[in-house]
Amino acid sequence: MEIKESKFKIVVKTRSNKNELLEFDKEKQAYRVNIKSAPENNKANIEIINFLSKVLKQKVRISSGLKSKEKTIEVIR
Repeated sequence: MEIKESKFKIVVKTRSNKNELLEFDKEKQAYRVNIKSAPENNKANIEIINFLSKVLKQKVRISSGLKSKEKTIEVIR
């Protein structure tokens, strides 16, 4: 799956078996992402940034939703 937008939404499921980018959820207009880390002490957010940076081969940041399952991600250019 390829993401071409410079700003997009994700819905995160923590404590998964592996880090993976799943399908686009048309209802929520967001990509589904599974992350291994627990949502404690910002660990899941850090893992999301590292995982998406690796997948997209670009630096990213969380622009909103730091304490929510629904987050807005911004590609840094």
